Amino acid sequence: MSAAQNESRKRGKKRYVSGGQQGKRWKGCRELEVGMQGILITCNMNERKCTAEAFNLLNEYADQLFGPEKFQDNKGSSSSEEEEAEEDIEVALKKEVAQLKSSGGKQERRFQALESGANNVIFIKTLNLEPDKLVHHILSDLHTTKKKKSRVILRMLPVTGTCKAFQEDMLKYLTTFLEPWFKTPNSATYQIAFKARNSSHNKREEIIKSIAGLVGKLNPKNKVDLTNPELTIIVEVIKAVCCVSVARDYTLFRKYNVQEVVKEDAPKPDPAKMKSEQNAAEQKDEQNGGEAEKEEEKKKAEDEEKTDVQIREEVKKSEDGGE
Repeated sequence: MSAAQNESRKRGKKRYVSGGQQGKRWKGCRELEVGMQGILITCNMNERKCTAEAFNLLNEYADQLFGPEKFQDNKGSSSSEEEEAEEDIEVALKKEVAQLKSSGGKQERRFQALESGANNVIFIKTLNLEPDKLVHHILSDLHTTKKKKSRVILRMLPVTGTCKAFQEDMLKYLTTFLEPWFKTPNSATYQIAFKARNSSHNKREEIIKSIAGLVGKLNPKNKVDLTNPELTIIVEVIKAVCCVSVARDYTLFRKYNVQEVVKEDAPKPDPAKMKSEQNAAEQKDEQNGGEAEKEEEKKKAEDEEKTDVQIREEVKKSEDGGE
């Protein structure tokens, strides 16, 4: 084999190894980790389209709640996207390159899509905003307007805290995490929504029972309500990370499902109308019962009259036979 061929093989092998290592590094730095806040979003077989829809939806409502996203320039002063658009294109490009160089190419945005560790689930990491407040605002608007704004997104679950997905670590973390909602003097009716993905060491019944016991210790007035609770403790375990949050209107907003929440609600029964209909039915039954009673008495009278006629006819026949 010639020296040129050997050199070519070495270069090819080097490119192959380098590419494999680079891919691993990219994936490792973009995964859901303990200490993050954000939003878990479930979809149906199309994660790329789901991510695009999520960015559009989140930015639309984040602008309403928190204002347009702002960035930091080299001197530490903030400038909005609208201001950047007014600058000369060449100046803006140079400015962006300088920003990336100064930050080591790791400038963080308020929404970043990361690998969740489960199929059909994406994690949007949030920066400097309240994910629970944002998600509730989105679902509240969708529930009111009934306007469908996504095709592949199914559920949007806020993640306001994360910890290691072992029962001991979870209970230790939740002891402090749940205090603002459930520790005396605060109290509420609640339910626990637990789901584990790619994690087999956590048993659903054991986790729910342990969390319920913890909530009861924080304040005995906290009561479980599986029909219409004031608060829902969301616990989502993915691999070795446990994502938690406390959500309001979980039942009203169809378990935070953006497809279901825009559907028309089933009409609620009107108590006054139900009582009126019940009274009318009772009156009708009484009327029908009275008429039936009259018919029965009339028939009885007719039978008695018929019996009297038959008796007179039989007496008359017997008298005629005697003569």
